[in-house]
Amino acid sequence: MISIMSVKVYDKTCLGVRVELPDSPPLLLVVAEKGFVMCGFLNVEAAEKLDVAAAVVSGVKSFEDVLNANVKAATSKAEALGVSVGMKGADALKHMF
Repeated sequence: MISIMSVKVYDKTCLGVRVELPDSPPLLLVVAEKGFVMCGFLNVEAAEKLDVAAAVVSGVKSFEDVLNANVKAATSKAEALGVSVGMKGADALKHMF
């Protein structure tokens, strides 16, 4: 099942995508205007090659987890927007508005 919903991040609204997968945690993605935060299922190297602003969080099972988890990796385009490893997912998204 695929769910799409609004995710509130500070005073902005992002698009949340959740994909239920068999025998595993869900695939999660939270999209802002200039980039997105994704769970560890998605590949930061591919995002880098595509020249998109993306950050990776891991160990997440909900959108709230994505917002509260620490960024483990970020593309150079995300870093140029102010995203850095160690910041919370919500803070990374704030840089992507």
